[in-house]
Amino acid sequence: MLRIAEQWHASDLGRQRQGNEDNYFVRAPLFVVADGMGGAQAGEVASEMAVQSFDGGLPDGAPAEGLVRVIEDANHRIHERSRSEEERAGMGTTVTAAYVGRDEVTIAHVGDSRAYLWRDGELTRLTRDHSLVGELVARGKLTEEQAEAHPQRSVITRALGPEPSVQVDVQTYQAREGDVFLLCSDGLTSMVTEPKLKPIFEQAQGLEDAGRRLINAANEAGGRDNITVVLFRLEAV
Repeated sequence: MLRIAEQWHASDLGRQRQGNEDNYFVRAPLFVVADGMGGAQAGEVASEMAVQSFDGGLPDGAPAEGLVRVIEDANHRIHERSRSEEERAGMGTTVTAAYVGRDEVTIAHVGDSRAYLWRDGELTRLTRDHSLVGELVARGKLTEEQAEAHPQRSVITRALGPEPSVQVDVQTYQAREGDVFLLCSDGLTSMVTEPKLKPIFEQAQGLEDAGRRLINAANEAGGRDNITVVLFRLEAV
């Protein structure tokens, strides 16, 4: 059986934004990151609504089904509010959520906020971006390296809010003692490419050090967006 041994989280404005449209929810065994979009602070409202949906935990049943149900409910509420309030029209948000079970971790996501696993010196991405370039990579039209530098890499194709219903990707992974999971908004990954993430984990002394190094690296690379980082490490009971 596994439990959360250590956790760390922070959200940084970055160097070029006036407000922070990211939100997060950290209440073990649930961890969530949401990155809002839309003008006049509507993105901030959408991401806040998304993370607040997890306040009551997951409904009874399998974690995968519970995560999907909570996210679908959040989508419905965000969509209805964007239609009923003119200043919120078109608002939306990404969401990436992780639930830690007895010996596995379930990840559900919509959009381009990512989840990673750091295990035995290797960093593995657990989510596929619902973005224009993400779709092109999946179809073999672009390499990951080309996608990192693509001018439209931030154009997302799936989010909570714009449509009455949403498709949620969900996957369950067998976990091990020592596993470190990272949830982050694209304010990190659009500034710090994956090959540069690995050395940060290699050099870090604990989760807080890793988290601060990740945020600093994104800001040093330009900090064009808000940067949210949630980290947790598992241990055996």
